[in-house]
Amino acid sequence: MLNILERIDANSNDIGLMVELFGTLRPKRASDVAGATANVRTLCQLLKGNPAHALALRGYGRNLIASRRHSSLYTEIGVLSNDGFFTELKTRIAYRMLPPALGSDYLSEALDQIVYKRSDHLWIAAVPAADWLALLDVVIHPVGAPAGGGNLMLPGLLEAIRTLSYRVCAIGLEPRLTNFHTEMETYESPFMVQNFEVNAYLDSYQRMLAGEAVELEDARHLLVMLDQCDTVVGKIRKKALSQGTSIALTYLLVTLSQSLDRMRKLLFLVDVSGELEHRPAAEVNLLAVASPLQQEGPPSPRRSAAVGLTLELVKAHNHKYAVSDLLRDNIDLLARNVTENASHTGEHYVADHRRELGGMFFSSAGAGLVIGFMALFKILMSYLRAAPLVEAFMFSMNYSLGFMFIHLLHFTVATKQPAMTASRIAAGLHSKDGRNIDLDSMAELCAKVLRTQNMAVLGNLATAIPTAWLIAMAWPLMTGHHLVSPEKAMHLLHDIDPIHGPTLLYAAIAGVCLFVAGLISGYYDNKALYTRWAQRIAQLRGLRWLLGRERLTRLGVYLENNLGGLMGNFFFGILLGAMPFIGFVTGIPLDIRHVTFSSANFATAMVGLDHNVSWELVVTSVAGFLAIGTVNLVVSFGLALWVALRSRQVRFKHGWQLMKALGRRFRQGPISFFFGSRDEDAAPLALSDETKSLDKAIK
Repeated sequence: MLNILERIDANSNDIGLMVELFGTLRPKRASDVAGATANVRTLCQLLKGNPAHALALRGYGRNLIASRRHSSLYTEIGVLSNDGFFTELKTRIAYRMLPPALGSDYLSEALDQIVYKRSDHLWIAAVPAADWLALLDVVIHPVGAPAGGGNLMLPGLLEAIRTLSYRVCAIGLEPRLTNFHTEMETYESPFMVQNFEVNAYLDSYQRMLAGEAVELEDARHLLVMLDQCDTVVGKIRKKALSQGTSIALTYLLVTLSQSLDRMRKLLFLVDVSGELEHRPAAEVNLLAVASPLQQEGPPSPRRSAAVGLTLELVKAHNHKYAVSDLLRDNIDLLARNVTENASHTGEHYVADHRRELGGMFFSSAGAGLVIGFMALFKILMSYLRAAPLVEAFMFSMNYSLGFMFIHLLHFTVATKQPAMTASRIAAGLHSKDGRNIDLDSMAELCAKVLRTQNMAVLGNLATAIPTAWLIAMAWPLMTGHHLVSPEKAMHLLHDIDPIHGPTLLYAAIAGVCLFVAGLISGYYDNKALYTRWAQRIAQLRGLRWLLGRERLTRLGVYLENNLGGLMGNFFFGILLGAMPFIGFVTGIPLDIRHVTFSSANFATAMVGLDHNVSWELVVTSVAGFLAIGTVNLVVSFGLALWVALRSRQVRFKHGWQLMKALGRRFRQGPISFFFGSRDEDAAPLALSDETKSLDKAIK
């Protein structure tokens, strides 16, 4: 470290020595906080003990800063570009494999060379802020330093504010935003107004720096305009919950929010009037940036904000080519809209009392009847001995058309509920204060979901098994032979054996397919709302002539409300039918096991063996399809709940408390726990305010 300080030339602007000096501060492991802190303090003491070194380092640092442009560092690092999601994704992937060439024109390129390790932000944040500020004070104000010199950072900060303002104005006038939120065309757009105000403020600021006696514009008014822009962004996001969204719109909203946030932080740093320091909202927002730093002593708000912004830039720089950050920023918002549509559907899968449970039983019983025939068609298709791809296509169409037919008849497949009810549970997580988890309400909702799931599974099995058994019994009367041979029957029973084969693994794969189908359903629900399917279908003149205006309008409304369900069922069938073929092609043991089809196959196999089976085989087979159903539900529900929680940025860590709450409800009334309340007018326990508003919106 001392050797490097001795080699520093105050008149040089070569970045190499700065890279070496910073490397002496970097610990061997990013987690070595004590080592990093000791290195920073050692450098500070060396500079204090030798003012000549501090003076040389000051001149060297000023040369590095003065010879490079600053604006791009504040406007690009940590703020998404205007290129769009897929272009940005492609750029990040390309630069992760082959980084771009670095020059010496921009300060952001100097940061690239100095903090080049992706873990640098960890130890930099762990070093106490007081140590960093002490080091900066020694470098900026060494003994014997000439007076004045000006603020080299200020011009870049002002230029960055102007650039961000124009960018916010341009994004705010994007057709995707104005067409979605038409109020901006009716009233004066706050995105344009903030640009006028920022330009006026910066023009006055420049004249003040030039020595003119001008009164600087009120900086607080700028923050009011930025707050109005944030309000519009919030309205668009709220509107997207009911009207759908797209990747492009979500990307624009994320970019807008990041640009507005960065403008606030830069305005706080350049404000000379001190007005922003007395604005609580701005102060809290900016000081929160520095919260990861372990501060020792209370530095001034502006110094804390400067250190916090530096840390934010370093962290954003270390992750600027991270694909995961881009996906997280956009997908969290997009998933919120997708799962929100699924949670609306999931409301219909939560029964409050026994009458609704009875309705769920009969609805699922109808689905079991259809699945009994779907199991028959699959067995007949397997006898064709078609090529693997042709067989996969036939199986897929059998599943897809069958599930879509079930949806058209308003029947219920039990295993499709979790993807929807998980979002419904996530929507009711928060307590009245909006910060904590309301375990009582969640336990009540989970109990309702559990009993509804059980009733739906019972309804499916109650008709799928008898239907398959009756078909198998009637088959010899029509054809003169059994539907399945004894060998085929034993193969069907082996497929649902949970002990001597990978049955439960295949059931888990089916659960993943259920989860994916739930996401697809939410995606198409969102797409139908966002693209206004009902209105577009109503404009088709050919169909209007064929069906009439009234029927066409009803068709458009039906497709807009049910596109997600239809497409989710269609792709779910494709996934189930194609999974064995994918396993065959790749050589990976891939297959699916679905509870209702497994139970239907069990009934068919019993008839094929003339009911001449041991009780052990019967018990194993029944336990097998019940275990398959359990795994189907647990996997699909768990994945869907995880995505729903992630989309709401909730980290649920109260599983044990929730289990105890469910246990108390079971002990208080086992019968009502599984079969609901006898009183049809019994009101459920109070849910959180968010859940109440969601219920009202659904109704």
